[in-house]
Amino acid sequence: MGRPDPEEGQLPAPVKPPDGGWGWIVLLGCFVITGFSYAFPKAVSVYFKELMKDFHVGYSDTAWISSIMLAMLYGTGPVCSIMVNQFGCRPVMLIGGLLASAGMILASFTTNIIELYLTAGVLTGLGMALNFQPSLIMLGTYFDKRRPLANGLAAAGSPVFLSSLSPLGQVLLEKFGWRGGFLIMGGLLLNCCTCGAVMRPLDMGMKKKMGKAQDKYEAKEMLPIGGKSEEGISTTDGTKKGKKVKKKPKKGKKLLDFSIFSNRGFIIYTISKFILVLGLFVPPILLVNYAKDTGVPDTEAAFLLSIIGFIDIFARPACGMVAGLKWVRPHVAYLFSFSMLFNGLTDICSARASNYTGLVIFCVFFGISYGMVGALQFEVLMAIVGSQKFSSAIGLVLLIEAFAVLIGPPSAGRLVDALKNYEVIFYLAGSEVVLSALFLGVASYCCLNRGKKEPPPENNPTAGAGAGSDTEEAESDVQEAEEHSSDNHQPAHSTDNAVVVASEEANHVAEEQRGEGGGCPAGDGEVLARDGCNADQMVERDSF
Repeated sequence: MGRPDPEEGQLPAPVKPPDGGWGWIVLLGCFVITGFSYAFPKAVSVYFKELMKDFHVGYSDTAWISSIMLAMLYGTGPVCSIMVNQFGCRPVMLIGGLLASAGMILASFTTNIIELYLTAGVLTGLGMALNFQPSLIMLGTYFDKRRPLANGLAAAGSPVFLSSLSPLGQVLLEKFGWRGGFLIMGGLLLNCCTCGAVMRPLDMGMKKKMGKAQDKYEAKEMLPIGGKSEEGISTTDGTKKGKKVKKKPKKGKKLLDFSIFSNRGFIIYTISKFILVLGLFVPPILLVNYAKDTGVPDTEAAFLLSIIGFIDIFARPACGMVAGLKWVRPHVAYLFSFSMLFNGLTDICSARASNYTGLVIFCVFFGISYGMVGALQFEVLMAIVGSQKFSSAIGLVLLIEAFAVLIGPPSAGRLVDALKNYEVIFYLAGSEVVLSALFLGVASYCCLNRGKKEPPPENNPTAGAGAGSDTEEAESDVQEAEEHSSDNHQPAHSTDNAVVVASEEANHVAEEQRGEGGGCPAGDGEVLARDGCNADQMVERDSF
């Protein structure tokens, strides 16, 4: 199941992303995977009341099913990274789709809540995790110039599937019960295998071209003409390949690349994302109960989440298009910081909303800002670490976010139980999101932009002193070279002059040797002397 390399022990060379073609099919698969990964844990909550009746448990006990799914989605990030680096994206996604489907199918036959935790929680959550991360990695390999738009379109799968899976789950519950609904949901998750099957590695096109060339070569070998010459070519190619293998020593694959922690941009992104997740998911979780406590009817309170989802569907692709503009993309980290600041200020300003109109306005602005954050979060990470290290980076980031997911919403729920006041929770969540935005923007400006050094000028003796320490090192190297040349009594100060002097000295030695022995010296310098003599003889023939 391992990925074949072009040479033994060598990682495949990066291929230029096509920004289209089969990439649009990959984008569709990533859209479906993202929708299942983020929407499925929330859509399962439709079955909680029936589970409470059958298993005689409380709401908090059934809520652990969704929590375990999300914990597996975030917490198994490094495991997914190791599997992707070892086996590739497609095999991992196929296994993940089978695990996700098997988890829901087995859950339909469970007899207690613990079995549900192990099947619908652990098994299905692990399967979705093995699909989610590789799909984002494949999206980054197929898109470069259009990557912001592609990330925005893929992220739109979350609100689209959330608005469709919840009503579908309700219909299945009414017609087939929760066991039949789990069984059908398990069948739907088999579509993850289809999405994994279309994740074709980017170097497959090159391998097909090499296969066609090999077929032509074999056809020529079968012809009676030129057999020996073809054998000579094949042996020459074999010796060249042998030389290449000798030049490039065998290197092992890194299952998880921890060198990304030396990237200051990655450290800044990880810290800001941890602070962000502490407060980002709190308002939508508490919104319905907050509206009910203010006197809003149940149906209208539930409709508030639909407003957020509807706005989110259009906000994510639109933000991806804006991030892809030429004058915006170099500063996409600041756009991400602005979207987080927008989201946090929305939470703070809506803390005192006491009527349904105010809550609707909050949902509109929250849907816009939430969609911007969702569309940019992985685009910024890809821009920081690059596509080669993205598989390791996203695994480590998701693991760190898992701790924030387990801390943020439960802590907010306990504060609500203790204070009986939603206003403080909205202030706290908004302040955490604003803090993450300010940290990302200020740290990126101070540590990254000001820390950048201009590259040393090439072949430019009139460069100013603003080149930094690199210029000083270059000047010191030049000075050392001049001192070394002066010690050896060589007047050369450049590469060209050194070559001229060396050639003049060689000619002088050759003339002395011809004058003394009248021929070519023997021994170690036989080849050089022979070449020199042949050149002199040709000159003498031309003169005669």
